Amino acid sequence: MTPAPDLRAYLRTLDAETLAELLLDQAVRDPRLRHELELRAVAQGKAGPVLDTLQRLLDAGTQADLTPLARRMADSDATGAELRRAIGLYARACAVHPPDPRELADWLLAAKDRPGQPEITLADFAPALGDEGLAHIRAALAQGPPDPRLTEQLAEVTGDVDTLLEILSAQPPTPATTLRIVRLLRSAGRHGEAIAHAARTVVHPHEGVLALRRAEFRRHPSPGTYRALRAAAEELDRWPAERDDALGRLADRDPAGAIPVYRVHVEELIQLRAPGGYREAARRLRDLRTLHRRADLVPEFGEYLAGLVETHKRKTRLLVEVRNARIAVPKAVPGRATMSG
Repeated sequence: MTPAPDLRAYLRTLDAETLAELLLDQAVRDPRLRHELELRAVAQGKAGPVLDTLQRLLDAGTQADLTPLARRMADSDATGAELRRAIGLYARACAVHPPDPRELADWLLAAKDRPGQPEITLADFAPALGDEGLAHIRAALAQGPPDPRLTEQLAEVTGDVDTLLEILSAQPPTPATTLRIVRLLRSAGRHGEAIAHAARTVVHPHEGVLALRRAEFRRHPSPGTYRALRAAAEELDRWPAERDDALGRLADRDPAGAIPVYRVHVEELIQLRAPGGYREAARRLRDLRTLHRRADLVPEFGEYLAGLVETHKRKTRLLVEVRNARIAVPKAVPGRATMSG
């Protein structure tokens, strides 16, 4: 009987390229071998091919449970872009085959504190966490040290508007933060609060000061309050370009979010009760019409304009300026008295 050949000795005679081809051919037929080779590749810091395989399978809609392998990749020594990619693929794998929600929550809580760990987006894991996992994270945050970023993400995912508003309001009042607050209030149906917040922050604060000074002067018409009113008006006159730039940037970023801000600005201009204010208000109304068109809210502009004209129907100079701006003034407001031109 012919003895079995010494395969180890034979394999050692092969060059590296031939040996690699043989292994790859066998790995295609043997999933367990392929899995082992992938893990060894990860251990050697070559995560790219494994991540490519995971992504191809997930993109193809596989029903295979890739969660264990994806988690190994997320826990590997990969860094930078590879680690971010691994975490993203782990989130996708969890969505297909959710692990135990509490175990996943604990992994997320532990992962966020690892040195060099990229930021994990909680919303990516929310479908797999479900109510149980999210509640587990909330309980851990309540008992542990403060974690503003994760608390903010949890509030976003769970729709906790009040907590999210509290967090955002404590942040520096940048245009991005202001826009997030206005959007959040609008999405929660709290339109009045959205307008009020926009008026306090996006519109220059000196406009609010001017309005307060004007009201104070009407109540107490004294030289002191008049001087305060004059100073506020002069300060306001020094920043028209800054105001226009701020409003323009907001309109470019988010036409729908800019609408309540522009509406507040129009009302403030009307309250100046001056020809220049009426003219500027009409110009802003024209901008508002464009914003409504860009936000696909054309009918809402007609309703808004009808209400505005009804409210200020005695201000004939305002109506003249609106017409001069080539804005059609409604002749009748549904449910209200007919207005004359």
